[in-house]
Amino acid sequence: MQAGGPLSRFPLQQLNTAASGSESWPRPQKHEVSTLSDPSSMNSMMIFYLLYFLCLCLSVACVICLCVWNSLWRGGFAWDGSQLEFNWHPVLMVTGLVVLYGNGAVLYRIPLTWGYDKLPWKLLHAALMLLSLILSVVGLCAVFNYHNAKNIPNLYSLHSWIGIAAAALFAIQWVAGFAGFLLPWTPLSMRKLLKPVHVWLGGSILILSIAASISGINEKLFFALKGQTNETQPYSSLPPEALVGNSLGVLIVVFGLIVLRILSTSEWQRPDSSPEDRTYAPILREESD
Repeated sequence: MQAGGPLSRFPLQQLNTAASGSESWPRPQKHEVSTLSDPSSMNSMMIFYLLYFLCLCLSVACVICLCVWNSLWRGGFAWDGSQLEFNWHPVLMVTGLVVLYGNGAVLYRIPLTWGYDKLPWKLLHAALMLLSLILSVVGLCAVFNYHNAKNIPNLYSLHSWIGIAAAALFAIQWVAGFAGFLLPWTPLSMRKLLKPVHVWLGGSILILSIAASISGINEKLFFALKGQTNETQPYSSLPPEALVGNSLGVLIVVFGLIVLRILSTSEWQRPDSSPEDRTYAPILREESD
């Protein structure tokens, strides 16, 4: 290849990009070409897509399992302060704080998105996380309304402490992410300082959410399956409801492990998240360019 060929101009283009504060197309394309030409990278991408496919399948399985459990054994859903309103709590919390949150976290790792402008994926990431946060808040409202209607104390169990901590940290995380990465007046030094904290806190929130979910499932099964006292089979005999609840917990744990595996693999980071590309402009500034 001649010295003046297309690839030789990439360093100059990167310098121009850093100076202008905008993202350019050639960098993702360059990384995408090198990925496809390397057999080891091809194998890595195959492993990624296998894990991502399992991630999507487990997402659907978790939501279906939640709906089946609360519909068939817990009586369905309502918003009237009864047990039926409480049934919204596990569905919304797991769907929001685990399923949507996990899928939003791995969005940037999908190689098919690397060759395109990052702006739409930033917006989709922010939207998924906001939807996740909204579902979580509604799920918390459901359990607080039920407890208040039945004169049950709030926030007394370890499950509730972990869950409220995860939701509170998530709200702080979203606000900080919006202010740090989307607003045009945020200094570059602040974004550089915020990014590793944002990544670390994101994984920590997912771990807390998984811990809250499986402890909540176990707590609910202990309360609901008391044996002869409430005309149910005891939890220790593993009736069908217990099997469904335990299986849901296993699905959630496996889903979380796959998401954390994807997030912890450096090979699957978006190429323009490398150090020389950390001068990207916030979303609102990109929209005005």
